[in-house]
Amino acid sequence: MFQNFDTPDGPANVKSRVAALRKALKKSRLDGFIVPHADEHQSEYLPPHAELLAWISGFTGSAGAAIILTKKAAIFVDGRYTLQIRSQTNKRVFKPQSLIDTPPSVWLAMETRPGDRIGFDPKLHTISGVKALEAACLKSGARLIPVKQNLIDQVWQDQPTAPVGKVFRHPLSLAGKSAPDKITKIREILANAGSEATVLTLPDSICWLFNFRGQDIAHNPVALCYAIVPRKGKPTMFIDAAKLSAMVWNNLRTICHFKPVRALEPALAGLGARAKQIQIDASTASHWIKTAIEKGNRKANIKYAPDPIIALKAIKNKAEIMGARAAHERDGIAMCRFLAWLDREAPKGKIDEISAAQKLEECRMETGKLKEISFDTISGSGPNGAIVHYRVNHQSNRTLDQNSLYLVDSGAQYSDGTTDITRTIAIGKPSLEMCDRFTRVLKGHIAIAAARFPETTSGAQIDILARKALWDIGLDYAHGTGHGVGAYLSVHEGPQGISKRAHTALEPGMIVSNEPGYYKAGSYGIRIENLVLVTKDKSDGEETTMLAFETLTLAPIDLRLVKRDLLEKAEINWLNAYHKRVFATLNPSLKGRDKAWLKQATKAI
Repeated sequence: MFQNFDTPDGPANVKSRVAALRKALKKSRLDGFIVPHADEHQSEYLPPHAELLAWISGFTGSAGAAIILTKKAAIFVDGRYTLQIRSQTNKRVFKPQSLIDTPPSVWLAMETRPGDRIGFDPKLHTISGVKALEAACLKSGARLIPVKQNLIDQVWQDQPTAPVGKVFRHPLSLAGKSAPDKITKIREILANAGSEATVLTLPDSICWLFNFRGQDIAHNPVALCYAIVPRKGKPTMFIDAAKLSAMVWNNLRTICHFKPVRALEPALAGLGARAKQIQIDASTASHWIKTAIEKGNRKANIKYAPDPIIALKAIKNKAEIMGARAAHERDGIAMCRFLAWLDREAPKGKIDEISAAQKLEECRMETGKLKEISFDTISGSGPNGAIVHYRVNHQSNRTLDQNSLYLVDSGAQYSDGTTDITRTIAIGKPSLEMCDRFTRVLKGHIAIAAARFPETTSGAQIDILARKALWDIGLDYAHGTGHGVGAYLSVHEGPQGISKRAHTALEPGMIVSNEPGYYKAGSYGIRIENLVLVTKDKSDGEETTMLAFETLTLAPIDLRLVKRDLLEKAEINWLNAYHKRVFATLNPSLKGRDKAWLKQATKAI
């Protein structure tokens, strides 16, 4: 499923939908209901039937929550969505709140009263999340009430059905490590922790462990399923059998048992009754998982520890790194063909955000290797570019006007790697201010790309490098500088990142984005994003104990927006060396006008 450009519901139906929910509240003897942006697996990108927050509020972002009380309601978003939320929800119904400064737990403590009964779906909230909500209700004297059936499911008349996408094998040549070897490693982790089993709830973790991929969520090659991995014996996967072909079934049944998802609850209860210690991740497993285990034994010994697969899959092996390099070279060729086309066609005044996004998908499809785009393309012209996670639709679509900036953030899913790249392009003649801001963002990008840092350094410790040139003139941006990326998996992957809150140490083999930006509301947006691989530093020709980044993404950075006098000599050298590498790598695969464009776009400054 590639990108569609349908106009979202927006605020028009919000009032009637909230009214229907409030009727359900009254019937259930509740005084409020909490609606997170989540499914039962805590996916970032949701299958259509799980888009409860979008249905009730109109907000289509990838992070947020809402609380609907009998007389008031609030919606919570982070800094990426402060502009988007204004146009997507009914502000008379929902009052926007900061997900960071005034999270749902803080708002609940302030807005509920003694005796209030606040409903929540235990399958959609994590164990740690429920703990925070319970503490908030305790402060106000309210009670948190789990519901057996989600109230929105009750009132959403034309709700889509759950997906049944086909599962397919991910070959060893790309995975780099066999599923039995991965399972053995998990058993070692369980043995060291004194745990008899772990319950896995994250689809990308399960896909990585068993070396398969799925088609249940747009842009994310995962299958919705659960797994229990014991320290001894075969793991059990809980999945809809309709997703499994005979070939996949025969391949996987040698290493695991299969059961339907409805069998998970009794299996968890049985695990609670007999296991001495069960390991689950309180930050990703739903509260329902915990209560299902405790049905087998109210005093079940549950150990809370991170999903062990998250850290393992974050560090790419040799095959995955080779695949990432190949995927980025292929993607770079597609990007160059797109950017060359854009430079030829945009001055004619007939290209808009949708036609540009469609052309980019077409360039990637012509590689013959594209499986999916890795997220909905952010194709923003002028003021739309200032909306950090803007998604173009037929209503918001703008022409790429002259003397403006065009921001395009896009990515691809190839069987050998996942890509994510942002370029900001000058359409016509940019203003001096645009060039100044772009160059400051570029300085931050180069500072990250060229950084050398000791082992155990976290993304939080280097995040300032990306922001300093903006801070120097009193500016900043309200998103992280980088996120982890999967190997033909989710485009957003933890635990690594580069942001003020990214405290996981960066390790060789991790892939992370490098994407500082600047956004002037109502005018333009700027972001420059490449993916980088954490490596051992070899700046002096010898491997050292220091770490560094290898830039994977290969595509020109728009030189028309660069103010050379703002760059230091070392920054100019980095930019020229990067463009020299881009040209040398991609030039042999381009022809005619595209080849000539690349030569001009990568010239030394």
